[in-house]
Amino acid sequence: MLFTDRVDAGQRLAEALRQLAQEEPVVLGLPRGGVPVAFQVARALNAPLDVIVVRKLGVPYQRELGFGAIGEGGVRVISDDIVRRGHLGQADLASVERAEEAELVRQAEKFRAGRPRLSLEGRTAILVDDGIATGSTAAAACEVVRAQGAARVVLAVPVAPPDAAERLRSSADEFVCLSTPFGFSAVGEWYQDFSQTPDDEVVSLLAQAATRPGTGAGAAAGENPGAGENPGAGEGAGSEESAAAVADVDVEEEVAIDAGGVRLTGDLILPAGAKAVVMFAHGSGSSRHSPRNRLVATALNRAGLGTLLFDLLTPAEEANRANVFAIETLAERLTDATEWLRGRVPVPIGYFGASTGAAAALRAAASPSADIGAVVSRGGRPDLAGPLLAGVRAPTLLIVGGNDPLVLDLNREAESALRCETRLDIVPGATHLFEEHGALDQVSELARDWFLDHLVG
Repeated sequence: MLFTDRVDAGQRLAEALRQLAQEEPVVLGLPRGGVPVAFQVARALNAPLDVIVVRKLGVPYQRELGFGAIGEGGVRVISDDIVRRGHLGQADLASVERAEEAELVRQAEKFRAGRPRLSLEGRTAILVDDGIATGSTAAAACEVVRAQGAARVVLAVPVAPPDAAERLRSSADEFVCLSTPFGFSAVGEWYQDFSQTPDDEVVSLLAQAATRPGTGAGAAAGENPGAGENPGAGEGAGSEESAAAVADVDVEEEVAIDAGGVRLTGDLILPAGAKAVVMFAHGSGSSRHSPRNRLVATALNRAGLGTLLFDLLTPAEEANRANVFAIETLAERLTDATEWLRGRVPVPIGYFGASTGAAAALRAAASPSADIGAVVSRGGRPDLAGPLLAGVRAPTLLIVGGNDPLVLDLNREAESALRCETRLDIVPGATHLFEEHGALDQVSELARDWFLDHLVG
């Protein structure tokens, strides 16, 4: 079994776990790669999502050999047998624990961004990772989760080697694994895309999950999990209740949009009382699952703005790299999707474009019939909108990394061609993807303020 990426793996794993929804579980992702998989599971089960931060305690002279593990809440699991056979003294144990505890606290604070840890007391905990290599960390996590009060522990992964899978069956009350190939050498070989999961993606996904109705800290503690409290979520395209619900209830749903005869899939989030919605136009092959755009979207949601992240290209079209530069086609689909959204939500609409998606956003905004309240471009190629830039009437913010000289020059040219209210903001030290620490946070703040000023204010 080969997975496209962690999103695909999570969706497939969720199907195998759907029967657990009735147990009102808490889903826990092992950082970092397990969190994107766990996000899909939590979403499908309408369950709260948290991160399970576990630090393995390695023998000082043989770090890969663990003598125990620590978790949040002062949980400490020690193998007395390994301590005894390794002739480890109390000073050795204390030194390792101090170092790992400091890292555990740092990770937990960063990933949760100030939110409290969800209570597991008396709950079913579904522990999710993107795959198993040796299984030592997963086994330690199971012990930590149980020590934190979980009544039942389910370990769920997409792929694991047969021997590790067999060992782990005794670590959890239930072990769910989609594939146990005999020719196993590494987790990554069973994914087409196994790129590293950055900390920012973990933070973004946890923040998004925390905003879903019925899945917050209260739900995890057993205070009315709220299944069915969100009438718009999960009902698909065409749900009339969702459009009306924007005034008084949070809405999150996967939608299907017909754009020129092509079915586009998107994620619509409408905070209660949202006064505007921002549509995301992705470029350069990026999808609605882009962690960078999702981090920005989360910041907009927190500010009370709705967001629609959707794919302008079908999976088959994305296979042809030339399609990401088909600006006219992308702009036409964005225009069709905008009309679809207007029929759902009668509030001002803005565009957030990245890379070639920024050109599509500006081209769509330049249409004589367009009524777009504001446009923001992140590391975009607005120059590809060409002479149509002069027709853009929506206030436009161009955000570029200071260490992205070529794109910066192209944005300066585009700025001079625009005739609307325009501003070019440079994020110091940032490169094209804004992967530097804090860079995307700056992008989020700039975009949020621009949209609030021009769509709401």
